[in-house]
Amino acid sequence: MQIKSLFSKNVFLAVKPFSALKESFREGYGKQKLIKDIIAGLTVGVIAIPLSMALAIASGVPPQHGLYTAIVAGIVIALTGGSRFNISGPTAAFVVILYPVTQQFGLSGLLMATLLSGIILVIMALSRLGRLIEYIPLPVTLGFTCGIGITIGTLQIKDFLGLDIAQMPPHYIEKVQAILTALPTISRADTAVGVVTLFVLTQWHKLRLPVPGHLPAVIIGTLMALALGQFGFSVETIGTAFHYTLADGTTGNGIPNVLPEFALPWNIPNAQGEIINWNFDKIQALLPAAFSMAVLGAIESLLCAVILDNMTDTKHHSNNELLAQGLGNIVSPFLGGITAT
Repeated sequence: MQIKSLFSKNVFLAVKPFSALKESFREGYGKQKLIKDIIAGLTVGVIAIPLSMALAIASGVPPQHGLYTAIVAGIVIALTGGSRFNISGPTAAFVVILYPVTQQFGLSGLLMATLLSGIILVIMALSRLGRLIEYIPLPVTLGFTCGIGITIGTLQIKDFLGLDIAQMPPHYIEKVQAILTALPTISRADTAVGVVTLFVLTQWHKLRLPVPGHLPAVIIGTLMALALGQFGFSVETIGTAFHYTLADGTTGNGIPNVLPEFALPWNIPNAQGEIINWNFDKIQALLPAAFSMAVLGAIESLLCAVILDNMTDTKHHSNNELLAQGLGNIVSPFLGGITAT
């Protein structure tokens, strides 16, 4: 009885739900802070729209699932989290893990893996493992991040150049071979839009303007694609590349104009319209990916929180941030969202 009581007390001390939200109101939250937060929210929201869609596409699923992640996980984690400045949503670091899962199990498998990773994150929070993340060696983090960057960059070459590749192979060397083989199919219009967008994104800071480069890069790239279309050049868009079918049978192009709908992740059909029989063996096959997603999500979230603490002279609650990340990744799959951090 005493052991059970002690465990319950330790768990209670380990996690402090809504701690960041409580601290914000405890220090006083008035009209001036609200206006600044609205401006910041609009800025981040505009950036998050193309970013979340791009990361969903890179993960092998339709773009709306990235938007659903930014909406659902972003709200849940922000309300329950332990860092006052962390913003959660899809992240590039997950792409190298999510894409193979999508190829093997489809959207349903990706949502199931996200759900499992959320459960693992909650267990990590209740086990008070938040502080251990800070002891991961910097070379490990940098090496891992560089590897992710190279892999993601390679995955984007297909769409950046408008190459005609039906499906990217699962392994890296095979991906490079497929890209090299498809180089004769390069689209000049797609490439021009991609180069200009990338140039604006990387060079905008030299103008020393208060507006971040993400927004003008999206606007300029979009206007250029529209201009090329007027001159007869075809540039692939979200509307031409993706199609959807709603629960009532309604079909359309691009992003469905409805809010995320509740659906059980294990009842979502694959690309062939078949429901996967989720038995123990299939769940076991997903566990390594789910564990990797949980650990990577924990590392990225808590390292961001540490950096933000140094910038703002505040202190985050690491275990509660892990709990919030877990809750976000548990709720998100039921509304079509993929993994968030």
